[in-house]
Amino acid sequence: MNTREMAKITFNLVVLYVIGGLIMAYVYAITSPIKFQKEKAEKEAALKVMMPEADKVDKLGDWHPHEKNAEYYAARKCGELRINTITDEKTGEVKEERECLNPVDIGYIAEGYGKGYSSYIHVLASVDRNFIVQKISILGHGETPGLGDEIEKDYFLNQFEGKTADKLEVIKGETEDKIVAITGATISTRAVAEDGVRMGVQMLQEKLSKEVTQ
Repeated sequence: MNTREMAKITFNLVVLYVIGGLIMAYVYAITSPIKFQKEKAEKEAALKVMMPEADKVDKLGDWHPHEKNAEYYAARKCGELRINTITDEKTGEVKEERECLNPVDIGYIAEGYGKGYSSYIHVLASVDRNFIVQKISILGHGETPGLGDEIEKDYFLNQFEGKTADKLEVIKGETEDKIVAITGATISTRAVAEDGVRMGVQMLQEKLSKEVTQ
């Protein structure tokens, strides 16, 4: 093979790589916004489930467990819920908008991450004004099927209701006031209870306890 042939092959490979890169960039540009909107909608739906008695859930701020961006929220009950009728000047379409007057915080929600066996486990945890856990939800994970993915089951999730931060400790065996480890998935269990949820509850206490007692 002479120099000219080698140059031709190299040129063709470079062109293929460039075209491939452009195609991947185009696909990412198209699918990324769709993925973002889907994840946003799923999170909004999950937030409503975390404290269904709330009239609205407002973002309070950001924090960074495991250097990942996570948010925390206030769940609020409206003193009065006013329905305002608004007419679009261009289309004439009449819409109704809800206005929340004199909202009162009835609880808080923390998004968090726990370092599991084979993934970071994405969680939500809701607490009342005394920082007692009301509900937790698993938003995403990549744990082992048949073992670590038991964290999604109700028998595991229901253990968290009524727990304070100091009770979010995993025990191998029977326990009445703490969290029972999933057989064969202790790391995944700890990632949820001691890392994701407990860290989230403690963060809420540190940031909001002074405001709650005022």
